[in-house]
Amino acid sequence: QVQVVESGGGLVQPGSSLRLSCAASGFTLDYHAIAWFRQAAGEERELVSCVSGTDGATYHADSVKGRFTASRDNANNMVYLQMNSLKPEDSAVYYCAAEPYIGTLSLVCSTPSFFRTWGQGTQVTVSS
Repeated sequence: QVQVVESGGGLVQPGSSLRLSCAASGFTLDYHAIAWFRQAAGEERELVSCVSGTDGATYHADSVKGRFTASRDNANNMVYLQMNSLKPEDSAVYYCAAEPYIGTLSLVCSTPSFFRTWGQGTQVTVSS
């Protein structure tokens, strides 16, 4: 069964760091694009970061560039999202999504409907 499971969310103060994990099973990360999306209450789901399971290339939304970094560990079939300098506006449910893909990440990663495998989400709350 192809699935991804997120973990690592929580309540943190502004300026803090947090690392989210996405455990993939039923497939290997090679030849896949793996994305992190987030959705705040009342808002649309938006792309945060995307990583190629093939070569580790990444693509990040402008709102998180320089603060968030996506990475992958193919040996353990894990994908990570390192979030630094967190802001209250980063509060949302964060989702991991995966789809077979080889190509330019920017062409597909911003489109949630491109991804067919989704996790259940993990809540991140940034508040003092």
